[in-house]
Amino acid sequence: MTLIAEATDDRVLAGHLHFSPDTGHIQLFDQRMLLMHGFSVAALRHELVERLGQDKAREIFTRLGYQQGTADAQRLRAHEGDDLSRILALGPRLREIEGFVRNQAIDRIQFNSRTGEFWGDYYWQASWEAEAHLAQFGLSGEPACWMMVGYASGFTTALMGRPILWRETECVAMGHTRCRVVGRPLEEWDDAADDLRFLQIEDFVAAPRPVRVRASIPPAPPPPPGMLPDLAGASAPFNAVVHKIKRVAATGATVLFLGESGVGKERFTKTLHAISPRAAGPLVSLNCAAIPAELVEAELFGVEKGAFTGATVARAGKFERAEGGTIFLDEITSLPLSAQGKLLRVLQEREIERVGGTETRRVDVRVVAAANRDLRAEVAAGRFREDLFFRLNVFPVEIPPLRQRREDIPLLVNVFVKRFTERMGKPIAGLTQRASEALWTYDWPGNVRELENIIERAVILADEGGVLDVFHLFSGGEALAPRALHLSASGHLDTAPPQRPDDSIAQLLEKSGSLENLETQLLDYALKQSNGNISAAARLLKLRRGQLEYRLKKARGGAG
Repeated sequence: MTLIAEATDDRVLAGHLHFSPDTGHIQLFDQRMLLMHGFSVAALRHELVERLGQDKAREIFTRLGYQQGTADAQRLRAHEGDDLSRILALGPRLREIEGFVRNQAIDRIQFNSRTGEFWGDYYWQASWEAEAHLAQFGLSGEPACWMMVGYASGFTTALMGRPILWRETECVAMGHTRCRVVGRPLEEWDDAADDLRFLQIEDFVAAPRPVRVRASIPPAPPPPPGMLPDLAGASAPFNAVVHKIKRVAATGATVLFLGESGVGKERFTKTLHAISPRAAGPLVSLNCAAIPAELVEAELFGVEKGAFTGATVARAGKFERAEGGTIFLDEITSLPLSAQGKLLRVLQEREIERVGGTETRRVDVRVVAAANRDLRAEVAAGRFREDLFFRLNVFPVEIPPLRQRREDIPLLVNVFVKRFTERMGKPIAGLTQRASEALWTYDWPGNVRELENIIERAVILADEGGVLDVFHLFSGGEALAPRALHLSASGHLDTAPPQRPDDSIAQLLEKSGSLENLETQLLDYALKQSNGNISAAARLLKLRRGQLEYRLKKARGGAG
């Protein structure tokens, strides 16, 4: 286990904090910040408790803290590389600078970057949340540092690549002299369901579940029909989609899911159906891109016997089979124009005619469509009917790509690891920190579907009871960002992100102090490398000899 360093460099954090009053901006790690009145946030907290109840207010503030923690972890990792010990030291200090709490380590954070083991034990002094809760409600029967607990959980989960849960065991709001928190992996807590409620913005969103390491795991039976899919996430973009789904589920409105391939449009459709009044009815799916153009109408609307060669029996189409339930039309942009016209009539009249038939049949079906291409652009190009687009665009829901909700990756990994270890009866101890880093930085062109496939592959390749490493995950030809190799202090080959140009420039300016000093140092370096030969130094700097002589005279105050 590695212990984090005690000392932190405030100059690192201060260097990323910028106040620009003339533009109305405060920025920390290139992210806009707000300097707010503590009493007004406390008043908002009080009003939410009064209006929603303490449990719901706790969930909101804990989730808010979790999102802040994952964002800070992401930005620290982007600026500090993969030095996990340093980032774990800077995180608590950053929260102190933000004015939330004073951290005092009881037992400094210990972690194992290979196995994902983690342990932390802290006192929180001068907690803003505890003081505000005590002032507004008096002594509490429960801990009150909701946002800080969420922040610590989000920060360490993002860094370790597995759910790390912090629990407040003492709190000033409960009458203790100071607050105390303990952090460790989810698997090491026996009764974490209540702590994890904040990650379930709605009941149909899955909370992280422990992935237990046992000698053997009996393969899990298949899930029962109608079971809710594992929707997992806590990011703001994910939560926005969940809120929209909940609002539209109770209605019969047509829903149009938009987003890149693999973002989970079918999974969100299953959830929408499962929480709607039509849940007892069928959910019928059709991938419009997988059906030959000449058979699309027969698949959608059914076919009568003898309608065409090979139609030896009458057959109901997808709309009839979805009666009383939901029909999901995936990749709707692949529908041929002729089928688009007939689909438009179904949406308008709620009636169908089988291919080769004359009888009109009423259908009671909710339509959910999905597209991974810009439908407005398809309309402009003449490939999609404008009137059908307006019929489908009743309630559009844009699902963000995984690279825009990276803070959800550890939660999704938890879901997938548990799913495949149970399905294969194969215990897995966790992920290495290198694997977590690779998952975080990968661009995810295949989105959540690609992540699911990569985790399944890794579980297959990993040793029973072992950990998932980079070579288990990315063995399918995925293009990872280039990383430089170096030997660690222990002599093991490790990886480190290449130094970015901005970092080098910042270091040069910090050492030089000004542009003039930087130019003088550069000129002196070139002359030293050329043993005083001005022509050779000029060639090294891509200058003509006369240009270099002029600059040398200027740097030396005009001396000849």
